[in-house]
Amino acid sequence: MRNIWKGAISFGLVNIPIKLYTATDPKEVKFNFLHRQCKSPIKYEKVCPVCNVELKSEDLVRGYEYEKGRYVIIEEEDLEKIPLSTLKTIEILDFVSLQEVDPIYYVKSYYIAPGDLGIRPYRLLYEAMKQTRRIAIARVVLRQKESLALLRVYENCLVMETIFYPDEIRNPALIPELQEEVNVHENELKMAISLIENLTAEFRPEKYTNHYRQALMELIQAKITGEEVAVPVQPEAAKVIDLMEALKASIEAVQKEKKEAGEKKKAARKKKGA
Repeated sequence: MRNIWKGAISFGLVNIPIKLYTATDPKEVKFNFLHRQCKSPIKYEKVCPVCNVELKSEDLVRGYEYEKGRYVIIEEEDLEKIPLSTLKTIEILDFVSLQEVDPIYYVKSYYIAPGDLGIRPYRLLYEAMKQTRRIAIARVVLRQKESLALLRVYENCLVMETIFYPDEIRNPALIPELQEEVNVHENELKMAISLIENLTAEFRPEKYTNHYRQALMELIQAKITGEEVAVPVQPEAAKVIDLMEALKASIEAVQKEKKEAGEKKKAARKKKGA
């Protein structure tokens, strides 16, 4: 992996040289837009409407529109002169408990690795955070934007999660459908809790797969080889009007599935032992 940022973690008078690596790699199936008639890829060109010429990256500058049609130009050197301590530093502000930060705040994950001569203070911070079970709230500038961030222990390293500012989180009170008051019946609640308990399992991320991406790649492969695309028969959903009936049927289905899975495992162990 190639690091995307070099700087330091700063807390108190401690300064730890570090490098940032992108922690996630979204597996998306990407499409190009083609002209339906001739199947040629569409070009996306940057063209100046006044000079009527195609522009390259080096021809472009950042402009902020402070009035309609009037811009102030911001050069790369201007950005480097911004008087912020966080331009090359992850500045730790507080240490808190992970449970206090709702996942709605999370934006993107980065692995933090020690930089030159940074391994010892890096390990010290890692062990201290691990033993106190604390995470750090920090400030950092990435891609010309100052972000709040969360530093936490993950496996054998530190991870930084960029997080939203509170004013960037929309208030659910603005959703009209959520304002209606509904009385939840005690028996329905008990059945719902029972269903949750029956579906509760240890989190094993490796057992979850992207079925849509897999089916999409199969569709693409079928089109490449000129085969017929198999269309699955959609089962007709049973019309259940009574909520209690639906909860009861769901619990029975889950218990049956668990029983069958257990019997399969037992048979497999028996066959292996034989």
